[in-house]
Amino acid sequence: MTLPGFPEAAPLAGLVGGVLIGLAAAVMLLALGRIAGVSGLAAKAVGLGGSGITRSGAWMFVLGLPLGALIVALLSGGIEASFADPLVLAIAGLLVGIGTRLGSGCTSGHGVCGVSRLSARSLVATATFMVAGIATVAVMNALGLEVLR
Repeated sequence: MTLPGFPEAAPLAGLVGGVLIGLAAAVMLLALGRIAGVSGLAAKAVGLGGSGITRSGAWMFVLGLPLGALIVALLSGGIEASFADPLVLAIAGLLVGIGTRLGSGCTSGHGVCGVSRLSARSLVATATFMVAGIATVAVMNALGLEVLR
């Protein structure tokens, strides 16, 4: 289902995805007492994280992310994706990692889990993510740079 005038919009897919993300976050919090922040789980999976979930549990969560996308791609007939230059991706990944450490968590941890718990730190972090993202797109558009391919 798409919206008239917005051929790229897929509200039903977004709703289903949002429900699944919320469900995963709720299960992690209620069953394991752990926030489902991807950066913390990735750090735990590679041995850099602290307490909470087991290392194998962290690996299952982290590996489930691309496997879920693969399942959707197989069931839907494929997903069209394009990526930036590998050097740009590497630099962006490094900057995201630094920001994750400075912000004590990533967008998923703060935006999904922290906001739902009304964490003041997460509310401020999420507002900062949103403002920075909007400003970045506005600047790129003003400079005539391509934001989406």
